[in-house]
Amino acid sequence: MTPASDAGRDAVVFLFDVDNTLLDNDRVIADLRRYLGQELGLERADHYFEIFERLREELGYADYLGALQAYRARYPRDPHVLAVSAFLVSYPFANRLFPNSLDALEHASRLGTTVILSDGDVVFQPRKVERAGLFEAVDKRVLIYIHKEHELEDVERRFPAQHYVLIDDKIRILSRVKEHWGSRLTTVFARQGHYAIEANLSQYPPPDLSIDRIGRLIDYDLPALLSAARAKP
Repeated sequence: MTPASDAGRDAVVFLFDVDNTLLDNDRVIADLRRYLGQELGLERADHYFEIFERLREELGYADYLGALQAYRARYPRDPHVLAVSAFLVSYPFANRLFPNSLDALEHASRLGTTVILSDGDVVFQPRKVERAGLFEAVDKRVLIYIHKEHELEDVERRFPAQHYVLIDDKIRILSRVKEHWGSRLTTVFARQGHYAIEANLSQYPPPDLSIDRIGRLIDYDLPALLSAARAKP
């Protein structure tokens, strides 16, 4: 890709993933599973998650409300569906932020521009970002795509930068974006959540930096973040 003029660019833009990077989404799902078991019974709770996983494979992102709508079509007379909907919409996501998530955002904001870059549906994922307090933490700079790794030209158009720092728990995403931006990108692998734990790391090039929790980002100053990307071909 031919680089554009540096005029109008920020020096550095930090792109933060949400689920299992800033927010412990594994605990959210565990809470949802427990609540569904109480409201629907274990058998129907399992059926909801079967629908949920099937939709995730089809769409490429988690669609909690879409799965609930599909569940409702299967059980149209189940009165508990409305309670489950209220549980999802009213969930206290701020209580599920990883320790020092906001500190990491604040630290990055002193080094460059912070942006939320996430995948998800157009209703529940923005709601999650807002209720977690992340919307205001990045001054409303939030991008949510179906597949964010396919929308990098749009990301760059909206937030042009000389250099990007991507913090994500999915090594697959980090590798794809690194292929696109090369040395203009520092990849930071947040080893949190089941995706990071279960990933076959040998399938992908190593990230530029790896941290065991999001709060560790504050240990890196801007020269360290920039040099990590330049140290590799």
